Amino acid sequence: MRLLAPAPGWSTSCDVIVVGSGVAGLTTALQIRSHNLKVILVTKARIDEGSTRWAQGGIAAALGPGDSPEAHKQDTLNAGAGLCDPSAVEVLVTEGPEAVRRLIARGAVFDRSATGEIALTREGGHLRNRILHAGGDATGAEVSRALLKAVQEDEGIEVIEHALVLDALLTEQGEIAGVTLHVIGEGTRDGVGQIEAGAVVIATGGLGQVFSQTTNPSVSTGDGVALALRAGAKVADVEFIQFHPTVLFLGENSQGQQPLISEAVRGEGAFLVNEIGERFMVKAHSLADLAPRDVVAKEIERQMRDRNLGNVWLDARAIENFASRFPTIHQSCVGIGIDPGRDLIPVAPAAHYASGGIRVDLNGRSTVPGLYACGETACTGAHGANRLASNSLLEGLVFGARIAFDIALSLKRGKVAAMDGRKPYLIDAAARKLIQNTMSRNVGVVRNSEGLHRAAEELEQVGKTQSNDPYIDSWETSNLYLLARAIASSALIRSESRGSHWREDFPNQDDRWVIRIEQRLVSGALVSNEAPLSIEDGSERRW
Repeated sequence: MRLLAPAPGWSTSCDVIVVGSGVAGLTTALQIRSHNLKVILVTKARIDEGSTRWAQGGIAAALGPGDSPEAHKQDTLNAGAGLCDPSAVEVLVTEGPEAVRRLIARGAVFDRSATGEIALTREGGHLRNRILHAGGDATGAEVSRALLKAVQEDEGIEVIEHALVLDALLTEQGEIAGVTLHVIGEGTRDGVGQIEAGAVVIATGGLGQVFSQTTNPSVSTGDGVALALRAGAKVADVEFIQFHPTVLFLGENSQGQQPLISEAVRGEGAFLVNEIGERFMVKAHSLADLAPRDVVAKEIERQMRDRNLGNVWLDARAIENFASRFPTIHQSCVGIGIDPGRDLIPVAPAAHYASGGIRVDLNGRSTVPGLYACGETACTGAHGANRLASNSLLEGLVFGARIAFDIALSLKRGKVAAMDGRKPYLIDAAARKLIQNTMSRNVGVVRNSEGLHRAAEELEQVGKTQSNDPYIDSWETSNLYLLARAIASSALIRSESRGSHWREDFPNQDDRWVIRIEQRLVSGALVSNEAPLSIEDGSERRW
């Protein structure tokens, strides 16, 4: 399959295309440049508008006294609920400290203690203080600032802003030869064009806009994962959508991106209560309010459902200097008339992070030669069924470096196929709200067979709303449609509850499901298969 789009009206080339300007994309581009390869970095909005800048949490790394990569690994495995690839976690935690040091060398400034050392805090699921923060709750903004400065100073990286990547260009052998893209108007080029390259790195971030309420920015429509599926790549673990438990509740009819109330607030002593002031997490888990995110989100959902509540509340009144410690969060609260020093903060879960994505090996290689994926777009196996807090920025840093090294060793250029035999499709842009509402109602925090079948039926009807009017809204809606199908299908197959996938009709974990569910497109249909947790690394491709 491919998106219906006009034929490219312009063409250019480079060694490597990096799609996305978050921590994964920027890090990968910079590391590729260390091998003296020419990079074109394509980003959907302005270069600083990705999800990274919104990250209020920090970066987890074993840098403190008494901590170790092994301890970090164990916490990650525990959060992943039995579905982590131990080899991927090993890479993440052992290469993580050096990746953070490289980031600091590039100019990132992290908060420090009174003695001048980097201040390390704790978040849910971590048994050690190992979270680096910047500006209190503005870590992502600082990471983005430092990496952007380095990218903008590198003449070997060309940046194309306001560009939506449409589809992969393929050789006759089905290998990657570049991408097609549409520059939305403010960019340096106009209309649909193509870039030819020997390798493409997809780092487009999340897909949160497939749901009605999300912490993700409006650009997070899963374009990279959809592109990979249409190119023939496998995806995995897409049923594991992490819902952040504490998102500022803006009302029942709120849509789109919602303000995040970072887990770090609970790390500083805030706690959750219901309408009678009961601290319900104390009974729910031994770590109480600092339990893993899936546990907290499920318990909040249970409280809301059983007590007929639209939200619960976060009590942060005992935190001193809240406004200076969490300036972004304080501003969001004040914007809806809440003073965190005096008032309870209304919160509810919202779609936050996709633990699955394009299936890759430990060098970031997908099942399509020449196509790589990094960051939230990828499924490395490091997160398993539930991402441990603050491992996401670290993953982009670590695997971006590995991808760059692999590309430098194996880069080759293929000729674009003369004919693209993939069938074009385009979903009417008016279907976007229906897709989002269907997913939030039926494929949210709580799932069951009835709701998942209903989602599949409603999405089948959406598939009939074809359009002949290619433009950005219909392209994005088409991507959301494809991803919604994949998520709902995989969630229906996994008949157990594990991590961030909660089936109320199958409430327990089942050892039969200690596997990955992979999916790929065959003649427009999603085909699923079961796969082991680990894949081989090195020059031998498992695929």
